[in-house]
Amino acid sequence: MIRIIILGSGNLATHLFKAFVACPTIEVVQCYARDITKIDQYKDQAHITDDFTKLLEADIYILAVSDDAIAKISQHLRGKRGLVVHTSGSATLDVLLPNQRRGSFYPLQTFTKAFPVDFKVIPICIEAVYEEDFLLLHKLADHLSDKVVSISSNQRQGLHLAAVFVNNFTNHLYHIGNEICEANAISFDLLKPLIQETAHKILSNPPLSTQTGPAKRNDKGTIEKHKTLLQKHYHKEIYSLLSESIKNTYGQKL
Repeated sequence: MIRIIILGSGNLATHLFKAFVACPTIEVVQCYARDITKIDQYKDQAHITDDFTKLLEADIYILAVSDDAIAKISQHLRGKRGLVVHTSGSATLDVLLPNQRRGSFYPLQTFTKAFPVDFKVIPICIEAVYEEDFLLLHKLADHLSDKVVSISSNQRQGLHLAAVFVNNFTNHLYHIGNEICEANAISFDLLKPLIQETAHKILSNPPLSTQTGPAKRNDKGTIEKHKTLLQKHYHKEIYSLLSESIKNTYGQKL
């Protein structure tokens, strides 16, 4: 039985709690949140607290908090015998106290409280200073996911950067596309089969080989027409920058 404490009340902390309490070989000993009302629903399944001095002992303390809060919360865990891990994609292990047993437990997925996820298919990237702690983290991750990966801090930072491009930036482009549809009284639903087909292609092909569109074809007339249709200046800038990047990638000249 692995005894864990989850610190945080956001999207990831919520999903981790649900996944861990459903696992018979893991005991969620306690949950911490600065605003205890956000974890009040967990009180029948684990101890809850908003007081660092009342934190219990555990094998692993999981800091599922914002990057800016990791170092500060780590200070409150000074003297704890358990392994302290953060869940950040961009923070190194150095943000944790140097005399702590330190590690990272990074599930590579986008999390929203209202949307269920299947941890079995989510890659979990782990890192630890000591071999025995790495093995403990691997055992914990194995209970959740079929894809556990050993990864260094530098690799994890690169992976997180890539994730921002393929998820956060892409989602924002969906938003811009939705705005354009609304401005033209068109249903965004018309684009969903295209979105699905684009995602489906890269499951079995490298993105470089599946690129299409006016920038790839060097269709200057269409590109200029699109720019005139865009009402917001920063949308024009995004369109131009992405078109230029595609053209440069495929050897086309602007």
